Amino acid sequence: MVRARARARATVRALETFANVTREPRPRGSVRTRGSTRLRERVPDAQKKGLSAEEKRTRMMEIFFETKDVFQLKDLEKIAPKEKGITAMSVKEVLQSLVDDGMVDCERIGTSNYYWAFPSKALHARKRKLEVLESQLAEGSQKQAHLQKSIEKAKIGRQDTEERTMLLKELASLRNQREQCKAEVEKYKECDPQVVEEIRQANKVAKEAANRWTDNIFAIKSWAKRKFGFEESKIDKTFGIPEDFDYID
Repeated sequence: MVRARARARATVRALETFANVTREPRPRGSVRTRGSTRLRERVPDAQKKGLSAEEKRTRMMEIFFETKDVFQLKDLEKIAPKEKGITAMSVKEVLQSLVDDGMVDCERIGTSNYYWAFPSKALHARKRKLEVLESQLAEGSQKQAHLQKSIEKAKIGRQDTEERTMLLKELASLRNQREQCKAEVEKYKECDPQVVEEIRQANKVAKEAANRWTDNIFAIKSWAKRKFGFEESKIDKTFGIPEDFDYID
């Protein structure tokens, strides 16, 4: 465990050197504990009301930024409830979400996981995000300018002249006539040769199906008479088969 702690310290010092991060002086009255810099004692406002998920993430990041130290989960489960009002049961979930989003670094040393996050990394992440947004803004502005040019070009020859006004009225009238003609044609849709042919084919299929079932019923009646000696009239009466039951011509 001592060796793992030493390796963690060495990793942190290397990262701090690379990021050019300087430790702020400990505030008066703060207490140095095992593997962490304790924050100033205060009563969190969150004790009066619950924190949202985003508020928990923000306060968890404050612990890392204010201390610039490396923590184990058990350290954060002690510090977060007291200093930031984050319940101990939700510390692991909040911490994992920050790791998944790349806001907190995690490294396994031995059998323990160590977590850290430096302001310099967050600053670089914001800069990259800003660059992406600026690129998207420039692309959107360019697209808007292109569309505006297309609109101005499309307006050429479409000025509100007397001739254009008359043509638009005529176009509206023709469109209205077309709709009326379509409604009139719809009334006689049943007389459409194509529709009539479709109906004829549907009737043919239905007729074949009906005769096929009729044949099945006659076959069952014949089997019942041979197997059980039933009279045909008794079978028809029992199963509600009408006397004129026959094939469809």
